[in-house]
Amino acid sequence: MNFFLRRLTFFLLTLWAALTLNFFLPRLVPGNPIGAMLAQSQGRLNPEAVHALKLAYGISDTPQPLYIQYFEYIGKLFQGDFGRSISQFPMNVTDVIAGAAPWTIGLVGISTIISFVLGSLLGLWTAWKRGNKVADAMVPFGLFLNSMPYFWFALISLYLFAYLLNWFPLSGGYESSKSPADGWAYYKTVLWHGFLPAFTIIVTGLGGWLVGMRNNAVSVLNEDYVTFAEAKGLKPSRIKNQYVARNAILPSITGFGMALGFVVGGSIVTEIVFSYPGIGRLLYQAVTALDYPLMQGIFLFITATVLIANLLVEISYVFLDPRVRGGK
Repeated sequence: MNFFLRRLTFFLLTLWAALTLNFFLPRLVPGNPIGAMLAQSQGRLNPEAVHALKLAYGISDTPQPLYIQYFEYIGKLFQGDFGRSISQFPMNVTDVIAGAAPWTIGLVGISTIISFVLGSLLGLWTAWKRGNKVADAMVPFGLFLNSMPYFWFALISLYLFAYLLNWFPLSGGYESSKSPADGWAYYKTVLWHGFLPAFTIIVTGLGGWLVGMRNNAVSVLNEDYVTFAEAKGLKPSRIKNQYVARNAILPSITGFGMALGFVVGGSIVTEIVFSYPGIGRLLYQAVTALDYPLMQGIFLFITATVLIANLLVEISYVFLDPRVRGGK
């Protein structure tokens, strides 16, 4: 119980610090949202319209002290009020994020899980079969994939498979002529548009999981309890799965939890390259448009998801590693 209380306290303190930074950081960005809207309108807004916009966004000509704004901001968060998006006015920030989140979670989430599973299995196999030419060759290959810039691989994939070979679309998340009402015909276009971005994320993430799992497994193979299990005459498959894999996977679980937490942030550059309608591309648009409410909403959404993912990982450690229960 003390373990859970400590972790929960740390979670709440970290969340409060993130909320505070989320309030102050956008206000350090040069410019202001109303000025950005005036620049986009090219002077076509009259003073009455400007005043109405300021009222809509809670901006006053004589702004309140910062600490009062801060407490009002915290109070609105507890009410679920994230304000209205400036770049997509008059939509609420929650509605804008809700429209983009499923695309990112579906693409980056599934791709991250596939990459983790494949990389971990290959890493375990290369450690178990060390000395084999193919297994040993997988290590430098994994290092190459891990060091390869994912945006570069995304551009190469887009040029080769979409532009030259025309196997996949150049941009977007679905065909504009289709809608969910079309059933399978619509979802088929979603899979078609999402395959190349997913392929990019899986390939570039595979190497890190492979190398990490192999290093962990090789270290575990040198432990005394593995040698003792071999001396007892246990089956190699049992030693690999119950003794090596279970202990070698523990360090990777933390990284996997972090990766899942950052799933909602999307792969920003990849989404921009493929013009994919996810959270990463939405964040880029919000920053360029000085859309403070939308930036704050996305940052808070990403932060909360990362913290929750880490909390779940800490809880999972209790069941995966009994030593944690004693605080060791």
